[in-house]
Amino acid sequence: MIAIVRVRGIIGTSNAVEDTLRMLHLFRKNYCTVIEDTPRNRGMVLKVKDFVTWGVLDDKTGQLLGEKSNKPYIRLNSPRKGFGRKGIKQPFSRGGGIGDRKEKINDLIQRMM
Repeated sequence: MIAIVRVRGIIGTSNAVEDTLRMLHLFRKNYCTVIEDTPRNRGMVLKVKDFVTWGVLDDKTGQLLGEKSNKPYIRLNSPRKGFGRKGIKQPFSRGGGIGDRKEKINDLIQRMM
């Protein structure tokens, strides 16, 4: 399972990106959704990679998210200490807030609860 958190707004984006975010149930910033790690879902995530951050969800964080909501999405707070040192326009690999976080998504989600 992978967790996806929307980080940025969609002003000035294409309709395809907006539709993909809607299909992932990421309607607003700081919304989180959990999906299975399939090639189709990975393709959807890569299409919206400039607006979301994602990673592999562990069992402990999955249980916390399950307790918080029974909807297909979870509304989270803004993260304590922010998304990254360089803001939300840089990839996570360069110290920013968007892109693949791998296992570190669990730390971000716990800071957002």
